Amino acid sequence: MSAVLDTVLLVEVFVTLFVIMDPVGTVPIFLSLTSGRSPSSARRAAWQAVAVSFFVITVFAFFGQQILSYLHISLPALQGAGGLLLLLVALELLTGKEQEPTATVNTNVALVPLGTPLLAGPGAIVATMLFVQQVDSAATFVAVALGVVLVHAALWVAMRYSLPILRLIRESGVLLVTRIAGLLLSAIAVQLIADSVRAFMAGEG
Repeated sequence: MSAVLDTVLLVEVFVTLFVIMDPVGTVPIFLSLTSGRSPSSARRAAWQAVAVSFFVITVFAFFGQQILSYLHISLPALQGAGGLLLLLVALELLTGKEQEPTATVNTNVALVPLGTPLLAGPGAIVATMLFVQQVDSAATFVAVALGVVLVHAALWVAMRYSLPILRLIRESGVLLVTRIAGLLLSAIAVQLIADSVRAFMAGEG
């Protein structure tokens, strides 16, 4: 079995990406961003966000180092940019601006901020790039690929079945969830920015 699949690496990839991408923690943010949409639109946003995330992670897995080197972008710079973008979204959730029709109806939240940088954020991209560096055989390749696929399957399940929660908690519950999501998202954003600044100060930028 070890010749076909490196189970130790598979578990390491899955657990690491699961913690970073946090399917459970994504639920309140997904609910708040899709609260003004129809159930079919919310379901579509769920699989679109997962598809965008999977595409971005896959691209960076194969070409990440070359892309960053070509554009002269460091990983801390990518972290800082992702943190600033998430902070803008968090401020909208905290202040209630996400309830405006232009943000609720016309904006495809599955692309930004759900697909990226929330799901396929700097942390997940960097972790995937590091795991890819460990690929030296078919068994390790299958382990990394399967780990990425399983995490995205977990993300889809979490968002897809968050819709019954939305019907249960009603409008007042959505407002509460939105504020909590904004607070959590702002904390994630500040942490990304802090990590980026720390890396620059350490001369890694």
